[in-house]
Amino acid sequence: MRFSEAFIYTLKEAPSDAVLPSHIYLIRGGFVQSVGAGLYNFLPLGKRVLDKVRTVIKEELDNAGCQEVDLAFVTPSELWKESGRYEKYGKELLRFKDRKDAEYVLGPTHEEMMVNLARAYLKSYKQLPVNLYQIKTKFRDEIRPRFGLMRGREFLMKDGYSFHKDEESMIKDGFEKMEKTYSKIFNRLGLDFRIVEADSGAIGGSGSKEFMVLAESGEDTIVVCEECEYGANIEAAVRANPKAPHEANEEYEKPEMVFGKFLTPDVKTIEELSEFFLIDPYYLLKVVAKKALYDGGEEKIVLFGIRGSDELQEVKACNAVDANELADVSDEELENAGLVPGFMGPKDLPKEITFIADKLLEGEESVIAGANEKDYHFVGLNLKELNLTYKDLAEVKEGDACAKCGGKLKYTKGIEVGHIFQLGTRYSAPMKAEFLDENGKSKPYVMGTYGIGVSRLLAAIIEQHHDEKGPIWTKESAPFDLEIIVSNIKKEQELQTGKKLYEELSKNFDVLLDDRKERFGFKMNDYELLGIPYAIIVGKKIQDGIVEIVDRKTLQKQEVKADEAVEKIKGLLA
Repeated sequence: MRFSEAFIYTLKEAPSDAVLPSHIYLIRGGFVQSVGAGLYNFLPLGKRVLDKVRTVIKEELDNAGCQEVDLAFVTPSELWKESGRYEKYGKELLRFKDRKDAEYVLGPTHEEMMVNLARAYLKSYKQLPVNLYQIKTKFRDEIRPRFGLMRGREFLMKDGYSFHKDEESMIKDGFEKMEKTYSKIFNRLGLDFRIVEADSGAIGGSGSKEFMVLAESGEDTIVVCEECEYGANIEAAVRANPKAPHEANEEYEKPEMVFGKFLTPDVKTIEELSEFFLIDPYYLLKVVAKKALYDGGEEKIVLFGIRGSDELQEVKACNAVDANELADVSDEELENAGLVPGFMGPKDLPKEITFIADKLLEGEESVIAGANEKDYHFVGLNLKELNLTYKDLAEVKEGDACAKCGGKLKYTKGIEVGHIFQLGTRYSAPMKAEFLDENGKSKPYVMGTYGIGVSRLLAAIIEQHHDEKGPIWTKESAPFDLEIIVSNIKKEQELQTGKKLYEELSKNFDVLLDDRKERFGFKMNDYELLGIPYAIIVGKKIQDGIVEIVDRKTLQKQEVKADEAVEKIKGLLA
């Protein structure tokens, strides 16, 4: 392609709301155009990158035996009601009615549609397993779209779904196979990534893993072990049971507590209690009150109990009560429910209040906890006598011990680019998507689902591969393999040499020829902003039969003879 004829328009400045390198460079480089909150047009350069990324994904999926389909973007709401997700998904699901008052949604994901497709055709175990996928525009009505393609409302996504006769097949032929396939995809795209344990969120299922591109600008906090391969999103991270202070430090004596109710006037916070009783927060019971929201507008107050030295992980807490989401609850609402803010605990609660305790408190025989009476706390409370429900609620902290190897856990940042789920019968059972097994018995499919944020990958690649001048596209994602820059097109020898190299190299590679009537410095700035892996500069030295090859990653130049440039570039791009 000739630059002089191309629809490529670079900008000196980025929009004021662009803060991430990917957002800045995609706009400035003329890859995308913003047309509304979280909405982007892909311009020719951006579409080339998008197609390159899409091709890598499709090739690896097809090699793995997956089959591509293309489902309707608009989905009948009845399917979402069948699965039970119509209310649970929340306000991100855009609902609307057509002129006949029929209800539809804009698909943010297509589990229901794909199950509806499968149940129409897959009737026997002999037809299974099947893995179907699509690369399709999706829409999620994000409350606060930001960071360009990182968190838009409309985006391109690869979503795949596998159907199996049993869980063993789903794990082996679906989940594990896609884990390997996804790894091949992200390796081909030149990304440094980590596979981590994850929360299944609104998709549901028994287990899931995320593929995280490591980048400081990532929105997700990842917990990783310094000694082994363990990694997890902070929402799903686990740790080894932390040692009590008296176990970790010989100089610290285990506090002796005799059960009783103590006056603690206006002592409400963990810090105040720790100071009041001269005791480590580990031995205190912290209670966090939340309002759990459910389908149909139902809501109820739930109390979550964790050690005073821990913090509540809200996603874990939400999952523990199977709520759609958790909301803050006011002191007035607590008082109306018969609770005493600042002095809440698991004993003597109103009957309608649910109390969930962190699993690390199970078996605890002596803690300090609120007495559900103003200005009073129980000391030496035995939780074993209260018949509590225990769930994993605590957020893993840096420095905690790894549950796998005992090594030290630390935080890092990542960008989620892929997510795979073990769905089981989460969708097939309520939607009555069934097949006949070997004994002629009707059973629901056992499913897996697998997603990749295709348009988000453009942002992720830049976040991991850029400098202060622009993006540095990886080999498989670059809009062009090579740019040929004619320094001064008024110089006939330079122009003709550039054209000759362009014609020769275009036989094997995607080449952009910068033949514009612009200053050389302007052209170089654009080359750096476009992030094309290599450039050949045809300038004054062509008089001596010399051209320069530039490596975009390092910006180092090397002189080569013009008649050797083709072979040199072929070697670099091979």
